[in-house]
Amino acid sequence: MKSLLKSGLVAALVACSVLPASVASSQEIKSRTIKLAFVNPAGSAHDLGAKRFAELASQKSGGKLNVKLYPGGVLGGEAAVASSLQGGTIEMSMMGTGLLTGMDKDFGIFDTPFLFDDAREVDVVLDGPVGTKLIDKLPGKGLIGLSYWDHGFRILTNSKRPISKGDDIQGLKIRVQQIPVFIDAFSAFGANPIPMPFPELYTALETGAVDGQENPFISVDTNKFYDVQKYASNTRHAYSPLLVLAGKKFWDQLSNDERAILMDAANEAKPYQRDVSRKMDAGAAETLKTHGMTITDVSPEERSRMRDKLKPVIEKHEKTINTALVEELNAEIQKVRAAK
Repeated sequence: MKSLLKSGLVAALVACSVLPASVASSQEIKSRTIKLAFVNPAGSAHDLGAKRFAELASQKSGGKLNVKLYPGGVLGGEAAVASSLQGGTIEMSMMGTGLLTGMDKDFGIFDTPFLFDDAREVDVVLDGPVGTKLIDKLPGKGLIGLSYWDHGFRILTNSKRPISKGDDIQGLKIRVQQIPVFIDAFSAFGANPIPMPFPELYTALETGAVDGQENPFISVDTNKFYDVQKYASNTRHAYSPLLVLAGKKFWDQLSNDERAILMDAANEAKPYQRDVSRKMDAGAAETLKTHGMTITDVSPEERSRMRDKLKPVIEKHEKTINTALVEELNAEIQKVRAAK
């Protein structure tokens, strides 16, 4: 009898200990509204990826995590949004890694001109040790990196003339990202690079404050730059990763369950967003033709010559980045190329 009583007591104690843990677990997901701000417009691959992410976050949290989208730069350009993430007034964003160079120069590794040849090389590097090492640097900057999505290979547009070779860029006023390597690269081509926030770009093109800009085909299409640009050149001079970010102040308020849900949702949405982005970009060049733009292809030989012209810029740029990281990235790219 004593044995039975003792075993019953133990069972009761175990049940009591399990029950609060179960209840606690169910309470680790709070009802939250999460602002997700980004500069590309509704209907873009950024937006479609964000919608998939929001759906997944809602599903995985039983509807408690409500991700509200703010596309089109309505909450500010990338620099302003990054500051708001750090300050805690915006919870999440997605933006090109180039902007993060001002926080940690190693992020500039992805801005190296003519670094990648194709998307396969990109994905191996971003999803491998190099990508992870860079994400691990972000908490110290007040940010959390969740997943690398796709923004695409950058091309050049302008309102003045077709560009089939590097020399054709000379004399053009080109809006560039607010990062030094792009300013130096276009200066080396003889252009007048003008850094400015993305939300100001359309008006600058429309008024002639700048002659051209450089972004993927898909961005030219979704932002209707074809209304203020006549010529597009498929230079593929740089690749821009898109990094899904959360502010650390916001992240620190979350439970482990909530963090896991958001991280899983971002990575689960990644292949979908990359696929959509690349398909949209491939079709965008043809769409731009229907809007009256002249599309000029740049030969692989000319791209090689353009890269050679930028060697001093690339070498200067790489000196600002951790040497071991540069070597690791180049080794990863060579492995992919050797396997082709």
